[in-house]
Amino acid sequence: MLHIRIVSPASETALLLDRLAGLAGVQNLIVLDGAARRPDGDAVLFDVQDNAANPVFRALRELRLDRDDAVVVERVDASLTRAAHRPGRVGSPASEIAPVWEMVEAAIRAGAVYSPSFFILLVIAGMIGAVGILTNSQILIVGAMVVGPEYSAIIAVALGISQRHRPPVRDGLLALGAGFPAAIVVTFAFAVAVRAAGQAPPAYLHGIRPVSDLINSPNWFSLVVAILAGIVGVVSLTQARASALIGVFISVTTIPAAADIGVSVAFGHWSEAGGSVVQLLLNVVVLIVVGAAGLSTQRAIWRGRGARQRRHPDGSAR
Repeated sequence: MLHIRIVSPASETALLLDRLAGLAGVQNLIVLDGAARRPDGDAVLFDVQDNAANPVFRALRELRLDRDDAVVVERVDASLTRAAHRPGRVGSPASEIAPVWEMVEAAIRAGAVYSPSFFILLVIAGMIGAVGILTNSQILIVGAMVVGPEYSAIIAVALGISQRHRPPVRDGLLALGAGFPAAIVVTFAFAVAVRAAGQAPPAYLHGIRPVSDLINSPNWFSLVVAILAGIVGVVSLTQARASALIGVFISVTTIPAAADIGVSVAFGHWSEAGGSVVQLLLNVVVLIVVGAAGLSTQRAIWRGRGARQRRHPDGSAR
């Protein structure tokens, strides 16, 4: 359930209430005439079920109430009710709730903030990955994947493509285009320092590099994993499944590939560096393409389901 707070100009409140009265899922409606300040207006508060939220948000935008932060949305963690909850049959499409697209897009936009911390985390993740490559530590490679913030930029680019909105695409690509080279340069400098100090692990120097070989050898399996991870990323965001989203972070070879480029160049392993470049580009491009296609496809699917439900509210459609 979502709790929505609106500051409505007094002249538009009656029209707003009329629209809300005709929308399913709106409840606990409260109107406080003239109670709002900065901006001045009427305070309108109500709750709405997740599966009825998208039409409500469309109505608010049509009434042009989405200006000056006059609409605030909060998620209700729990509510007390005597009504029995009747979930859909296990495995049934009826048990799936339509994504609240305003919330999904807000979550993506919140992650698409490319402050210095974004680049610092990307560089640190690259450093962790470099240590994992040199020491053949799969645990450190997984840690680097989790620390890396690059998926927030990737999914923001995908959202911009799906909405045909240029600024998030431009900003996300610029962040990736600056962040990954920065991580590569820092890991290169670190690996050069390790080599100069004579601290490179003997196994790595003698070509025993199972972790590095896995990263810099892209193949059809790399493509399959990237596609599946892209699908999981979109579904986890739209259905608010955080644990699945973490799985995306530890299944795509972006940060490890960037780290391997820096380390391989520092040690003169040019073919390995080339393979890591291909691996990095493959994963980033596939995640963006699958993300954009997945967001657009889910919108179309839920739009079609919503239209069928409006035509057959009793659930008689087959």
